[in-house]
Amino acid sequence: MPVDAEDLPAPATPGPPAGLVTVGCLDEPPGYAVRRPVGARSWLFTWTTAGRGLLRQGGTAAEAGAGELVVLGPGVPHHYAVAPGAGHWAFWWVHCQARAAWGGWLRPSLLGDRLYAVRRVPRELWPRVTGAFRRMHADARWAGEAAPPGPEPEPVPARVAVAQGAAARELALSGLEEVIVLATAAAAAPGAGAAGRVDPRVRRAAALLAADPGAAHTVESLAAHVALSPSRLAHLFAEQLGQSPMRALRDARLRHAAQLLEATGLPVERVAAASGFASPYHFSRVFRQRYGLPPRDWRARRAGAAGETGTGGAGEEAGSAGEAGGRE
Repeated sequence: MPVDAEDLPAPATPGPPAGLVTVGCLDEPPGYAVRRPVGARSWLFTWTTAGRGLLRQGGTAAEAGAGELVVLGPGVPHHYAVAPGAGHWAFWWVHCQARAAWGGWLRPSLLGDRLYAVRRVPRELWPRVTGAFRRMHADARWAGEAAPPGPEPEPVPARVAVAQGAAARELALSGLEEVIVLATAAAAAPGAGAAGRVDPRVRRAAALLAADPGAAHTVESLAAHVALSPSRLAHLFAEQLGQSPMRALRDARLRHAAQLLEATGLPVERVAAASGFASPYHFSRVFRQRYGLPPRDWRARRAGAAGETGTGGAGEEAGSAGEAGGRE
């Protein structure tokens, strides 16, 4: 039976204003809840450090425990609260406009209604992800002079950080991108193998592709890195991650190219080369297949949309804005 985001009673909380990137951390007792009957115009990223939260968006629900990244896309009614039976919910949160390249990373974790749940992030990565949120919180407060401030002392920063300047905004978004890449690249694929986990050798091969998509990877070179035969790696990779190593490489290269197009002024030919495509014509063809527009037109559309409020999906048309208030 579908669960509607309006089922949990709570006063309506206004959506965040447009044009900001905001970062905060909360540790809330039972009874804490936020309800937005029309959703928000920005994306909301949450990383749980302790306790449990329950997030509902449209007809989709996800419970978040420690070490889990749950993302709510814009424009869908949502409600989130301390999970029933939990003693508290401690979590980092960010409201912002999603970068186009994030869609490819998040898409495998989509549960429905623009709700993404990234689970099974290896415990050894939790400190680094939490540290990235702390650096985001510090970078968002940078005024552009001297060095950015250091992270606030443990355990929980008491204030919400609002990125006012362009430099602070880009630093904060880069920190969030680190979180997304770390969490999604390392998370085990649901249902992979008898224990529901990805073989560490397959995970290392996928990490090599994600870390340097422009390199001249082959199945043979990846297999040598992880001490498997090429045929065995290809079989395990497709079985556990749902695509071949070379298809994963192409996807990683397209994500990298989209990021370069959005964040730099490099000519399309140089973007293609930097992303590992030998032919700019082939690059333009596969880019259009993925994003619906040739690279130049896609870049122009992204540039024209900069600063505007949107409610599209991650990877194509992202929502914008952050929350300026203390309650996320």
